[in-house]
This record gives sequence, C-alpha cells and structure tokens, in this order.
Amino acid sequence: MQDIIERYHNTIVQIATKSGTGTGFYLSDYDLIVTNNHVVKDNRKVTVKARTFDKKLASVVFSDEKYDLAFLLPPVNMKALPELQLGTYEVLKDGDTVLAIGHPYGLNYTATQGVISRVNRVQQGLKYIQIDAAINPGNSGGPLVSTDGLVVGVNTFIIKGGDNLGFALPVNYLKEALEQYKPIRGEVAMRCPSCSTLVTEQTLEVGKYCPNCGTEIDFPKVDENQEAPVSGIAKTIEAILEKIGFNKDLARTGQNKWEVEEGSAKIRISYNPENYFIISDAFLAQLPKQGIKELYTYLLRENYKLNGKFFSLHEGNVVLSSMIYDLDINLESGEEMFRDLFSKADHYDSVLIDQFNCPPILEER
Repeated sequence: MQDIIERYHNTIVQIATKSGTGTGFYLSDYDLIVTNNHVVKDNRKVTVKARTFDKKLASVVFSDEKYDLAFLLPPVNMKALPELQLGTYEVLKDGDTVLAIGHPYGLNYTATQGVISRVNRVQQGLKYIQIDAAINPGNSGGPLVSTDGLVVGVNTFIIKGGDNLGFALPVNYLKEALEQYKPIRGEVAMRCPSCSTLVTEQTLEVGKYCPNCGTEIDFPKVDENQEAPVSGIAKTIEAILEKIGFNKDLARTGQNKWEVEEGSAKIRISYNPENYFIISDAFLAQLPKQGIKELYTYLLRENYKLNGKFFSLHEGNVVLSSMIYDLDINLESGEEMFRDLFSKADHYDSVLIDQFNCPPILEER
C-alpha cells in the first residue's frame, strides 16, 4: 500500500479555479491530466500544482458533463513520472479494498482506505462504485485505486450528511472517453450530453448545436475576462495583485482566497463576505526553542510601531497580519496596504531567522 501511495503522490495534481479546488491525476499513455468536469467547469485555463512543479496554468481541452469528466494538457513535461495503469471495472466485487487519493479541504496528498460497498450503484442513469473510504470536498477528480495499484475509478461525489457515502465513476467510462479524445489530443472538445458525440467548436452546427442530435452546446468563452468572472471585492483584490506584479490566476487558491510569496514569506489573503473583512496573513517562521522571551519582547515592541498590522502566533508560527473593512479598500489603498505588508513580511522573516534563530516554517513538498 505504501509503495502504491508513494507512486501516486508523484502523479497527483491540485487544481484551483475561481470557485474552488479539486484533484487530478496524470496518465502518461495519453499525456493528459484527468479530473471531474465540475472541478473545472466554465474555465479554459485552471491553476495546477504538483510535487514536481509549482503553480502553473493548464488548459482544459476536454469536458463531459454527463459523465463528469475533464482532461487538461499538462503545463510541463510529465512523461518521466511513474506510469499509472488503468484497471478493469468488470473484475471488481463488493467488499474489495480500495484507496481514494486526493486533496480534501486542502490537505495535500491524503490517501484513505476503504471497501467497495456496492460495485454497480446506479445514480442518475449511470453506474457508480459506492465506497466507504472517506472522500470530501477537494477529493473530486482524484483516482480510486485497487490494491494492485490500478486506477479503477474517478472519485466524483458524496452524499451530504451521509456517513462515508462516496461514489466513483467506473474506469470503463474513463477509458471510453480517453480513446474517443485521443485522435484529436490538444484540440478543445466537448462531449454532447445527449448523444456523447465528440464536438469541437469547428464541428458545431450553426455555431452552437451538436451535428449529430442538435443539442445546444456551450463552450467556455475564449476571452478569459468572460469566463465566470470574479466580481466585487474579489475583483478588486485580483486587480491589486496584478498591479503589484503577481499573476492573479496563479495566486488564486479557491473562492475568495489567494496566496503569494514575497522573498521567503508566504502571504495568504482571504475575504469573508459574511463579516466584510479582508484578512492578510504572512506566515514568517516558527518559534525558536530558546530565546522566546527576547523574541516576544521584540514582537511586542514592533506591534507598538506598526500601523494597521500586528504580530500574532498560530500553532507555533509567527504571523504578521493586516485586516481591512471591504468598504475601505480600492485600487490605491489596497496597493499601498499590500505592498507595505509584503515588504515588511520579507523583512521580518529574515530578522526572525537571522537574529532570533527562528526555524523556517515547515512545508510539504
């Protein structure tokens, strides 16, 4: 099991869009990243991150609403990664042990073991593999793996309020979609939700209808500004980040959440529309084993000097934060606030490490 988990960790990717996060996995035979359609829906490009590369933009080239499948072009050469093999759905039985691998709630590379409760549970006219392995938001699009290390399904949805009631799309549906798309790999295509005909923008009838059955099909807009655009305060925050020099798409980690790095400091920005506050937290360093009294004295003195910012501790990490009411932020005030926070975060991070022997924050790689 440990060997299987380690092999999959290198081929699993985290996916982030304007509206949320999910999981994908790379198949070298097809040179594609597989995920759920609902993870990337209405986006031509999404942010992806893996063990072998940091955040990059990936193109969504295939989407299938009926089977909830989507394919992405890998943003870097991933051919050298371990080759994942697709299993056979027909040999699965109730009670078989399986692994669900993904990123639930942002917890990177989480593997949960369980059994198949029902191998052919019919939902919405399709067969699904019902499993009791714990899957949660963020697992969507990740692989369901057999004890032989084979991909036997794509983790797709859960029943809210149920006790470990998870459902994975069987691998035979995935194989069919991969083989259908393979001849036109690289082109943007959709599967007709009515007749499953593979349609490209060039083969649409009269601009928006399936040439086989006439069903209306809507491709995501090419103009990124028209793709499910962010609005209000989130739009202002992204405009500020771009003005400072950050890529808003790469900074986005979910709905109303962003993350950037300045020097050695990592800054997380979040907006809560329920309490109207924009909170920016710069995670600097860990508490040292010795000299904590001197460090506290320094932080308290600096707090007295800082205007609109403050030091705090979070689970043993020193954090420099700022908070602003959403009605008080605009492009000018926001740029000034963020630039000042980023600059001070980079400065204080170096001071804490060099002068107070604070260990750098431990991160998963």
